[in-house]
Amino acid sequence: MPLKNDGTPYYRQVAADLRAQIEAGTLKPGDKLPSIQQLRDIYDVSGTVIQFAMVELKAQGLVVGQPGRGVFVTERPA
Repeated sequence: MPLKNDGTPYYRQVAADLRAQIEAGTLKPGDKLPSIQQLRDIYDVSGTVIQFAMVELKAQGLVVGQPGRGVFVTERPA
């Protein structure tokens, strides 16, 4: 997915795209997100950008990291 060069930080664009996928149900609760390397390839950005995007999504309660296993979509309250 090409990111826009409109002044919005790339990590926010990545986080917004992943958030939209979660809200649309494309990524469902319990789904494992692609690896950092896979996300780097998908968005054509550095690992740092992906890590910042993960921090934002974790702060919003949308994903949770499990050391050694990956990052997973959290259950959403009804």
